Amino acid sequence: MRIRALALAASGAVALSAFAVPAAQAAPAAPVGPAVTFSKVKVNAGKNIVVGTTGKLTVTATYTVTKPASLSASSFQSGPAFYRGTTLDLEGNSFGGDNPGTCTTVSSTVLNCTAKVEFRPASSDDTEDLTNADAGTWKLGALAVGSNGGITTQTGFGTSNVQRQAQLTVNAAPEPVKKGKTITVTGKLSRANWDTSKYAGYAAQPVQLQFKKNGSTTYTTVKTVKTSSTGGLSTTVKAGVDGSYRYTFAGTTTTPAVSAAGDFVDVK
Repeated sequence: MRIRALALAASGAVALSAFAVPAAQAAPAAPVGPAVTFSKVKVNAGKNIVVGTTGKLTVTATYTVTKPASLSASSFQSGPAFYRGTTLDLEGNSFGGDNPGTCTTVSSTVLNCTAKVEFRPASSDDTEDLTNADAGTWKLGALAVGSNGGITTQTGFGTSNVQRQAQLTVNAAPEPVKKGKTITVTGKLSRANWDTSKYAGYAAQPVQLQFKKNGSTTYTTVKTVKTSSTGGLSTTVKAGVDGSYRYTFAGTTTTPAVSAAGDFVDVK
């Protein structure tokens, strides 16, 4: 994944580039990482991370560090890590935040920490960020870097979905319409393309057509329609009573759920 590295620097001497730690640069005896453990790692309050086509999205990660009382909190820096695969491989498919976390002391052995993680489409000015292939589920871990350059990693804190923002439209016509006549409901499901900074149709996806009777607060599903190769939607219904039609998409691991604003139809 091409995304900004977790900029963990121990006394200004250690920096990770996308967590890459070339073996050729390692000392014969690798430095030992800080004797810490992590718990309660959570990113974006457990919600999906939804990124559009431009700019950047900054989310907050929280976690707890447990350390020996003799280990100074200033002797290491820490942060969350995202990875794919069975382990958090610092030379593999993993990434972290732009800056190390900031921690507050709870006791001599416990720190509560907060870190920021920034997400940008790869087509923006920064070339080391999200591409479409990066959408989907990532596992959550954490790491700490000591002043000697030693690294401690820990995994198994659940998962987080990094998703391409979605848009959904609807248009019901004609308006007004006589009772019993045919209404054609069109629309389009599209999602962010991080490679081009544009929105593109999301093909072959099931989308529900829903109707809300005038005066009601609840939509009910009329039928399910599949998007075309360009994300287009089109179906017909018979006009019954005044009300609003909308399309709604349940979402996937790579794309969040989205609903169109209702389009009101006056039935004469």
